[in-house]
Amino acid sequence: MRQHGSAWPAGLLAAVALIQHLLAGSQTAFAAEAPAPIPEKLRLLTDFFEEEVASGKLPGAVVLIQQHGRPVYLKTFGVRDIKTGQPITVDTQFALLSMTKPITSFAAMMLVDEGKLSLDDPVAKYVPSFAERPVGVEEVDASGKPTLDFVAARRPPTIRDLLQHTSGIAGDYVTGWVRSVYLEAHLFDGRFDNAEFADRIAKLPLTQQPGTFWRYGHSIDVLGRIIEIVSGETLYHFLKRQLFDPLGMSHTKFVLDTPEERALMAEPLPDDTLLVELEKARRLHPEWESGGSGLVSTLVDYARFAQMLLNGGELDGKRYLSRAAFDNMTTDHVGPGSGVGHDHFYFPGDGFGFGYGFAVRTAAGEMRLAGSIGELKWDSGSGTYFGVNPKLDMIYILMEQVDKERGPIRDSLRKLIYGAFPSDP
Repeated sequence: MRQHGSAWPAGLLAAVALIQHLLAGSQTAFAAEAPAPIPEKLRLLTDFFEEEVASGKLPGAVVLIQQHGRPVYLKTFGVRDIKTGQPITVDTQFALLSMTKPITSFAAMMLVDEGKLSLDDPVAKYVPSFAERPVGVEEVDASGKPTLDFVAARRPPTIRDLLQHTSGIAGDYVTGWVRSVYLEAHLFDGRFDNAEFADRIAKLPLTQQPGTFWRYGHSIDVLGRIIEIVSGETLYHFLKRQLFDPLGMSHTKFVLDTPEERALMAEPLPDDTLLVELEKARRLHPEWESGGSGLVSTLVDYARFAQMLLNGGELDGKRYLSRAAFDNMTTDHVGPGSGVGHDHFYFPGDGFGFGYGFAVRTAAGEMRLAGSIGELKWDSGSGTYFGVNPKLDMIYILMEQVDKERGPIRDSLRKLIYGAFPSDP
Protein backbone atom coordinates (compact mmCIF):
# COMPACT_ATOMS: atom_id res chain seq x y z
CA MET A 1 0.00 0.00 0.00
CA ARG A 2 1.25 3.49 -0.79
CA GLN A 3 0.48 6.94 0.58
CA HIS A 4 0.71 10.19 -1.46
CA GLY A 5 2.96 8.45 -4.01
CA SER A 6 5.54 7.29 -1.41
CA ALA A 7 5.80 4.16 0.68
CA TRP A 8 4.01 4.01 4.02
CA PRO A 9 6.47 4.09 6.96
CA ALA A 10 7.01 0.62 8.43
CA GLY A 11 5.27 1.48 11.72
CA LEU A 12 2.19 2.73 9.91
CA LEU A 13 2.07 -0.36 7.72
CA ALA A 14 1.46 -2.42 10.84
CA ALA A 15 -1.17 0.07 12.01
CA VAL A 16 -2.95 0.02 8.65
CA ALA A 17 -2.94 -3.77 8.68
CA LEU A 18 -4.44 -3.74 12.18
CA ILE A 19 -7.17 -1.26 11.27
CA GLN A 20 -7.99 -3.19 8.09
CA HIS A 21 -8.23 -6.40 10.08
CA LEU A 22 -10.45 -4.81 12.72
CA LEU A 23 -12.74 -3.27 10.13
CA ALA A 24 -12.98 -6.13 7.66
CA GLY A 25 -16.48 -6.32 6.24
CA SER A 26 -17.39 -2.79 7.32
CA GLN A 27 -18.15 -1.40 3.86
CA THR A 28 -21.52 0.34 3.56
CA ALA A 29 -24.04 0.63 0.76
CA PHE A 30 -22.49 3.87 -0.52
CA ALA A 31 -19.16 2.19 -1.30
CA ALA A 32 -19.70 1.73 -5.04
CA GLU A 33 -20.62 5.35 -5.80
CA ALA A 34 -18.55 7.48 -3.38
CA PRO A 35 -15.56 9.22 -5.01
CA ALA A 36 -12.08 8.58 -3.65
CA PRO A 37 -9.82 11.41 -2.44
CA ILE A 38 -7.07 12.72 -4.72
CA PRO A 39 -3.61 11.73 -3.38
CA GLU A 40 -2.01 15.04 -4.36
CA LYS A 41 -4.67 16.92 -2.39
CA LEU A 42 -4.08 14.73 0.65
CA ARG A 43 -0.48 15.88 0.59
CA LEU A 44 -1.74 19.34 1.57
CA LEU A 45 -3.09 17.80 4.77
CA THR A 46 0.35 16.40 5.53
CA ASP A 47 2.00 19.74 4.77
CA PHE A 48 -0.39 21.53 7.12
CA PHE A 49 0.24 19.31 10.14
CA GLU A 50 3.97 19.17 9.54
CA GLU A 51 4.02 22.97 9.62
CA GLU A 52 1.88 23.11 12.78
CA VAL A 53 4.36 20.85 14.55
CA ALA A 54 7.46 22.57 13.13
CA SER A 55 6.18 26.00 14.20
CA GLY A 56 5.58 24.82 17.75
CA LYS A 57 1.82 25.29 17.69
CA LEU A 58 1.17 21.58 18.15
CA PRO A 59 3.23 18.89 19.91
CA GLY A 60 1.84 16.08 17.77
CA ALA A 61 -1.21 14.51 16.19
CA VAL A 62 -2.49 11.51 14.29
CA VAL A 63 -5.02 11.79 11.47
CA LEU A 64 -7.13 9.06 9.87
CA ILE A 65 -9.43 9.23 6.87
CA GLN A 66 -11.17 5.93 6.33
CA GLN A 67 -13.38 5.19 3.34
CA HIS A 68 -15.23 1.96 2.56
CA GLY A 69 -13.87 0.56 5.82
CA ARG A 70 -10.24 1.04 4.76
CA PRO A 71 -7.69 3.77 5.58
CA VAL A 72 -7.06 6.10 2.65
CA TYR A 73 -4.97 8.43 4.80
CA LEU A 74 -3.22 7.63 8.06
CA LYS A 75 -0.32 9.68 9.33
CA THR A 76 1.33 10.56 12.63
CA PHE A 77 3.00 13.88 13.36
CA GLY A 78 5.34 15.10 16.07
CA VAL A 79 5.62 13.83 19.61
CA ARG A 80 3.21 12.84 22.33
CA ASP A 81 5.27 14.64 24.98
CA ILE A 82 7.86 17.32 24.27
CA LYS A 83 9.58 16.50 27.59
CA THR A 84 10.39 12.94 26.53
CA GLY A 85 10.45 13.42 22.77
CA GLN A 86 8.55 10.17 22.31
CA PRO A 87 6.79 10.17 18.92
CA ILE A 88 3.06 10.03 18.36
CA THR A 89 1.97 6.51 17.42
CA VAL A 90 -1.38 5.00 16.54
CA ASP A 91 -1.57 3.52 20.04
CA THR A 92 -0.95 6.87 21.75
CA GLN A 93 -3.59 7.60 24.38
CA PHE A 94 -5.50 10.90 24.15
CA ALA A 95 -7.86 12.57 26.59
CA LEU A 96 -11.14 12.66 24.67
CA LEU A 97 -12.81 15.27 26.88
CA SER A 98 -16.13 16.05 25.14
CA MET A 99 -15.67 13.30 22.56
CA THR A 100 -16.68 11.10 25.50
CA LYS A 101 -20.22 12.44 25.12
CA PRO A 102 -21.16 10.58 21.90
CA ILE A 103 -20.12 7.29 23.54
CA THR A 104 -22.13 7.88 26.72
CA SER A 105 -25.11 9.09 24.67
CA PHE A 106 -24.98 5.98 22.50
CA ALA A 107 -24.86 3.78 25.61
CA ALA A 108 -27.95 5.51 27.00
CA MET A 109 -29.78 4.93 23.72
CA MET A 110 -28.97 1.23 24.01
CA LEU A 111 -30.90 1.21 27.29
CA VAL A 112 -33.75 3.12 25.63
CA ASP A 113 -33.73 0.59 22.80
CA GLU A 114 -33.98 -2.26 25.32
CA GLY A 115 -36.95 -0.64 27.08
CA LYS A 116 -35.00 -0.11 30.30
CA LEU A 117 -35.05 3.68 29.97
CA SER A 118 -37.51 6.06 28.34
CA LEU A 119 -36.66 9.31 26.60
CA ASP A 120 -39.62 10.86 28.41
CA ASP A 121 -38.59 9.73 31.88
CA PRO A 122 -37.98 12.70 34.17
CA VAL A 123 -34.43 12.95 35.43
CA ALA A 124 -35.82 13.02 38.99
CA LYS A 125 -37.12 9.47 38.56
CA TYR A 126 -33.50 8.35 38.89
CA VAL A 127 -31.88 11.28 40.72
CA PRO A 128 -34.60 12.47 43.15
CA SER A 129 -32.69 15.64 44.06
CA PHE A 130 -33.65 17.00 40.62
CA ALA A 131 -37.32 17.12 41.63
CA GLU A 132 -38.92 20.59 41.40
CA ARG A 133 -35.74 22.42 40.55
CA PRO A 134 -36.41 26.13 39.92
CA VAL A 135 -35.30 28.03 36.84
CA GLY A 136 -33.05 31.03 37.31
CA VAL A 137 -34.13 34.24 35.61
CA GLU A 138 -32.04 37.38 35.55
CA GLU A 139 -34.03 40.57 36.09
CA VAL A 140 -32.94 44.20 36.10
CA ASP A 141 -34.16 46.36 38.98
CA ALA A 142 -35.14 50.03 38.83
CA SER A 143 -31.52 51.12 39.26
CA GLY A 144 -30.38 48.95 36.35
CA LYS A 145 -28.70 46.40 38.59
CA PRO A 146 -29.17 42.77 37.50
CA THR A 147 -30.72 40.46 40.09
CA LEU A 148 -31.37 36.73 40.03
CA ASP A 149 -34.93 35.53 40.54
CA PHE A 150 -36.35 32.01 40.44
CA VAL A 151 -39.48 30.65 38.79
CA ALA A 152 -41.01 27.19 38.67
CA ALA A 153 -40.07 24.92 35.78
CA ARG A 154 -42.98 24.43 33.40
CA ARG A 155 -42.06 20.76 33.22
CA PRO A 156 -39.24 18.62 34.63
CA PRO A 157 -36.12 17.91 32.57
CA THR A 158 -36.15 14.48 30.93
CA ILE A 159 -33.71 11.92 29.56
CA ARG A 160 -34.39 13.39 26.11
CA ASP A 161 -33.37 16.80 27.42
CA LEU A 162 -30.10 15.42 28.76
CA LEU A 163 -29.30 13.81 25.42
CA GLN A 164 -30.00 16.94 23.38
CA HIS A 165 -28.63 19.47 25.90
CA THR A 166 -31.98 21.13 26.54
CA SER A 167 -32.19 20.17 30.23
CA GLY A 168 -31.32 23.61 31.60
CA ILE A 169 -28.11 22.18 33.06
CA ALA A 170 -25.11 24.27 32.09
CA GLY A 171 -21.42 24.73 32.89
CA ASP A 172 -19.08 27.55 33.79
CA TYR A 173 -18.02 28.38 30.21
CA VAL A 174 -20.89 30.85 29.72
CA THR A 175 -21.01 34.39 31.07
CA GLY A 176 -23.18 36.26 33.54
CA TRP A 177 -25.06 34.73 36.43
CA VAL A 178 -24.78 31.18 35.10
CA ARG A 179 -21.01 31.25 35.25
CA SER A 180 -21.06 32.79 38.71
CA VAL A 181 -23.47 30.19 40.10
CA TYR A 182 -21.48 27.27 38.67
CA LEU A 183 -18.14 28.62 39.87
CA GLU A 184 -19.48 29.38 43.34
CA ALA A 185 -20.79 25.80 43.65
CA HIS A 186 -17.21 24.38 43.72
CA LEU A 187 -18.44 21.32 41.85
CA PHE A 188 -15.00 19.73 41.65
CA ASP A 189 -13.87 20.11 45.25
CA GLY A 190 -12.75 17.03 47.15
CA ARG A 191 -13.42 13.49 46.03
CA PHE A 192 -16.66 12.56 44.32
CA ASP A 193 -18.16 9.92 42.07
CA ASN A 194 -21.00 10.13 39.58
CA ALA A 195 -23.65 9.90 42.31
CA GLU A 196 -22.19 12.78 44.28
CA PHE A 197 -21.58 14.89 41.19
CA ALA A 198 -25.18 14.48 39.99
CA ASP A 199 -26.43 15.59 43.40
CA ARG A 200 -24.12 18.63 43.31
CA ILE A 201 -25.53 19.63 39.92
CA ALA A 202 -29.07 19.11 41.18
CA LYS A 203 -28.54 21.73 43.90
CA LEU A 204 -28.13 24.42 41.23
CA PRO A 205 -31.00 26.20 39.50
CA LEU A 206 -31.83 25.27 35.93
CA THR A 207 -30.59 27.97 33.57
CA GLN A 208 -33.47 27.76 31.08
CA GLN A 209 -36.90 26.19 30.93
CA PRO A 210 -36.41 22.49 30.03
CA GLY A 211 -36.81 21.77 26.34
CA THR A 212 -36.50 25.39 25.22
CA PHE A 213 -32.80 26.14 24.88
CA TRP A 214 -29.66 24.30 23.71
CA ARG A 215 -27.05 24.84 26.40
CA TYR A 216 -23.87 22.83 26.73
CA GLY A 217 -22.80 21.67 30.15
CA HIS A 218 -22.99 18.68 32.47
CA SER A 219 -26.12 17.02 31.07
CA ILE A 220 -24.19 13.97 29.89
CA ASP A 221 -22.45 13.64 33.26
CA VAL A 222 -25.88 13.32 34.85
CA LEU A 223 -26.85 10.87 32.10
CA GLY A 224 -23.81 8.77 33.01
CA ARG A 225 -25.10 8.51 36.56
CA ILE A 226 -28.53 7.43 35.30
CA ILE A 227 -26.89 4.69 33.22
CA GLU A 228 -25.31 3.43 36.45
CA ILE A 229 -28.64 3.42 38.28
CA VAL A 230 -30.51 1.64 35.50
CA SER A 231 -27.78 -0.93 34.78
CA GLY A 232 -26.65 -1.55 38.35
CA GLU A 233 -23.03 -1.14 37.25
CA THR A 234 -20.43 1.61 37.27
CA LEU A 235 -20.45 3.59 34.05
CA TYR A 236 -17.13 2.11 32.95
CA HIS A 237 -18.22 -1.47 33.54
CA PHE A 238 -21.42 -0.89 31.58
CA LEU A 239 -19.53 0.73 28.70
CA LYS A 240 -16.92 -2.02 28.76
CA ARG A 241 -19.48 -4.83 28.69
CA GLN A 242 -21.87 -3.29 26.19
CA LEU A 243 -19.53 -1.39 23.86
CA PHE A 244 -15.81 -1.53 24.47
CA ASP A 245 -15.31 -5.29 24.69
CA PRO A 246 -17.64 -6.19 21.78
CA LEU A 247 -16.17 -3.43 19.60
CA GLY A 248 -12.58 -4.30 20.50
CA MET A 249 -11.96 -0.91 22.14
CA SER A 250 -9.56 -2.34 24.72
CA HIS A 251 -7.65 0.91 25.24
CA THR A 252 -10.65 3.15 26.00
CA LYS A 253 -10.84 3.81 29.74
CA PHE A 254 -11.41 6.42 32.40
CA VAL A 255 -8.18 5.55 34.20
CA LEU A 256 -4.93 4.22 32.75
CA ASP A 257 -3.89 1.41 35.05
CA THR A 258 -0.24 0.69 34.32
CA PRO A 259 2.98 2.66 33.86
CA GLU A 260 3.16 1.33 30.30
CA GLU A 261 -0.29 2.75 29.51
CA ARG A 262 0.50 6.07 31.14
CA ALA A 263 3.72 6.34 29.15
CA LEU A 264 1.59 6.33 25.98
CA MET A 265 -0.42 9.36 27.10
CA ALA A 266 -0.24 12.46 24.90
CA GLU A 267 0.51 15.66 26.78
CA PRO A 268 -0.38 19.26 25.84
CA LEU A 269 2.28 21.92 25.45
CA PRO A 270 3.24 23.40 28.85
CA ASP A 271 2.03 26.87 27.82
CA ASP A 272 -1.37 25.54 26.73
CA THR A 273 -2.48 26.46 30.22
CA LEU A 274 -6.24 25.83 30.08
CA LEU A 275 -5.81 22.32 28.70
CA VAL A 276 -2.98 21.60 31.14
CA GLU A 277 -5.32 22.51 34.00
CA LEU A 278 -8.22 20.52 32.57
CA GLU A 279 -6.09 17.43 32.21
CA LYS A 280 -4.63 17.89 35.67
CA ALA A 281 -8.15 18.09 37.11
CA ARG A 282 -9.23 14.97 35.20
CA ARG A 283 -6.34 12.93 36.59
CA LEU A 284 -6.91 14.22 40.13
CA HIS A 285 -10.36 12.57 40.16
CA PRO A 286 -9.89 8.93 39.10
CA GLU A 287 -12.99 8.02 41.10
CA TRP A 288 -15.16 10.24 38.85
CA GLU A 289 -16.16 8.41 35.67
CA SER A 290 -17.33 11.49 33.81
CA GLY A 291 -19.74 10.53 31.05
CA GLY A 292 -19.25 13.97 29.57
CA SER A 293 -15.48 14.28 29.49
CA GLY A 294 -13.61 11.52 31.27
CA LEU A 295 -12.50 8.91 28.74
CA VAL A 296 -9.09 8.42 27.17
CA SER A 297 -8.75 6.46 23.95
CA THR A 298 -6.62 5.73 20.91
CA LEU A 299 -7.13 6.40 17.23
CA VAL A 300 -7.69 2.70 16.51
CA ASP A 301 -10.32 2.36 19.24
CA TYR A 302 -12.27 5.46 18.23
CA ALA A 303 -12.19 4.34 14.61
CA ARG A 304 -14.12 1.23 15.66
CA PHE A 305 -16.80 3.37 17.30
CA ALA A 306 -16.98 5.80 14.37
CA GLN A 307 -17.19 3.01 11.80
CA MET A 308 -20.04 1.43 13.74
CA LEU A 309 -21.85 4.78 13.51
CA LEU A 310 -21.18 4.97 9.77
CA ASN A 311 -22.72 1.51 9.45
CA GLY A 312 -25.90 2.71 11.14
CA GLY A 313 -25.24 1.12 14.54
CA GLU A 314 -23.73 -2.15 13.34
CA LEU A 315 -20.22 -3.57 12.99
CA ASP A 316 -18.89 -7.00 12.06
CA GLY A 317 -22.39 -8.46 11.95
CA LYS A 318 -23.34 -7.28 15.45
CA ARG A 319 -26.04 -4.65 15.81
CA TYR A 320 -25.61 -2.32 18.77
CA LEU A 321 -28.69 -0.16 18.22
CA SER A 322 -31.85 -0.83 16.25
CA ARG A 323 -32.15 1.08 13.00
CA ALA A 324 -35.14 3.04 14.32
CA ALA A 325 -33.29 4.07 17.48
CA PHE A 326 -30.18 4.96 15.50
CA ASP A 327 -32.17 7.09 13.06
CA ASN A 328 -33.81 8.90 15.98
CA MET A 329 -30.43 9.49 17.58
CA THR A 330 -28.95 10.98 14.42
CA THR A 331 -31.91 13.22 13.51
CA ASP A 332 -31.82 16.94 14.27
CA HIS A 333 -34.11 17.69 17.24
CA VAL A 334 -33.26 21.35 17.86
CA GLY A 335 -33.73 22.98 14.47
CA PRO A 336 -36.46 25.24 13.06
CA GLY A 337 -39.90 24.40 14.40
CA SER A 338 -38.52 22.56 17.43
CA GLY A 339 -39.05 25.48 19.81
CA VAL A 340 -35.41 25.25 20.90
CA GLY A 341 -33.38 28.45 20.99
CA HIS A 342 -29.64 28.93 21.14
CA ASP A 343 -27.01 31.65 21.39
CA HIS A 344 -23.41 32.10 20.23
CA PHE A 345 -22.39 29.22 22.50
CA TYR A 346 -24.22 26.83 20.18
CA PHE A 347 -21.28 24.52 19.52
CA PRO A 348 -22.71 22.41 16.65
CA GLY A 349 -22.19 25.52 14.56
CA ASP A 350 -23.53 26.97 11.35
CA GLY A 351 -25.44 24.48 9.18
CA PHE A 352 -25.66 21.85 11.91
CA GLY A 353 -28.51 20.68 14.07
CA PHE A 354 -28.17 18.32 17.00
CA GLY A 355 -29.46 14.82 17.63
CA TYR A 356 -28.78 12.78 20.75
CA GLY A 357 -25.05 13.19 21.23
CA PHE A 358 -23.91 14.45 17.82
CA ALA A 359 -24.05 17.49 15.61
CA VAL A 360 -26.02 16.63 12.45
CA ARG A 361 -25.47 18.51 9.19
CA THR A 362 -28.81 19.83 7.99
CA ALA A 363 -27.96 22.68 5.62
CA ALA A 364 -25.14 24.48 3.85
CA GLY A 365 -25.47 27.31 6.36
CA GLU A 366 -24.36 30.89 5.94
CA MET A 367 -20.69 29.88 6.08
CA ARG A 368 -21.24 27.12 3.48
CA LEU A 369 -18.70 24.85 5.12
CA ALA A 370 -17.50 21.86 3.14
CA GLY A 371 -19.29 18.61 3.85
CA SER A 372 -22.51 16.73 3.20
CA ILE A 373 -26.05 16.86 4.52
CA GLY A 374 -26.41 14.07 7.05
CA GLU A 375 -22.83 14.20 8.31
CA LEU A 376 -22.33 13.58 12.03
CA LYS A 377 -19.50 15.23 13.95
CA TRP A 378 -18.20 16.25 17.33
CA ASP A 379 -15.00 17.60 18.83
CA SER A 380 -13.56 18.48 22.21
CA GLY A 381 -11.62 20.95 24.30
CA SER A 382 -8.49 18.83 23.84
CA GLY A 383 -8.67 19.23 20.06
CA THR A 384 -9.86 15.71 19.26
CA TYR A 385 -12.35 15.72 16.39
CA PHE A 386 -14.28 13.18 14.36
CA GLY A 387 -16.80 13.07 11.56
CA VAL A 388 -18.99 10.43 9.95
CA ASN A 389 -20.06 11.06 6.34
CA PRO A 390 -22.51 8.48 4.95
CA LYS A 391 -22.56 10.06 1.48
CA LEU A 392 -18.83 9.52 1.08
CA ASP A 393 -18.88 6.26 3.09
CA MET A 394 -16.13 7.89 5.12
CA ILE A 395 -15.03 8.65 8.66
CA TYR A 396 -12.27 11.02 9.71
CA ILE A 397 -10.57 11.32 13.09
CA LEU A 398 -8.05 13.76 14.50
CA MET A 399 -6.33 12.93 17.76
CA GLU A 400 -4.27 15.68 19.39
CA GLN A 401 -3.95 17.50 22.73
CA VAL A 402 -4.19 21.22 22.09
CA ASP A 403 -6.55 23.99 23.14
CA LYS A 404 -5.01 27.26 21.96
CA GLU A 405 -4.91 26.28 18.30
CA ARG A 406 -7.75 23.79 18.17
CA GLY A 407 -10.22 26.09 16.39
CA PRO A 408 -7.96 26.97 13.45
CA ILE A 409 -6.67 23.38 13.25
CA ARG A 410 -10.20 21.98 13.23
CA ASP A 411 -11.31 24.37 10.50
CA SER A 412 -8.24 23.66 8.36
CA LEU A 413 -8.62 19.91 8.85
CA ARG A 414 -12.20 20.00 7.60
CA LYS A 415 -11.35 22.17 4.63
CA LEU A 416 -8.39 20.01 3.62
CA ILE A 417 -10.21 16.70 4.00
CA TYR A 418 -13.17 17.74 1.89
CA GLY A 419 -10.92 19.61 -0.51
CA ALA A 420 -9.17 16.31 -1.27
CA PHE A 421 -12.30 14.86 -2.87
CA PRO A 422 -12.82 15.50 -6.59
CA SER A 423 -16.02 17.48 -6.17
CA ASP A 424 -18.02 19.10 -3.41
CA PRO A 425 -19.76 16.16 -1.70
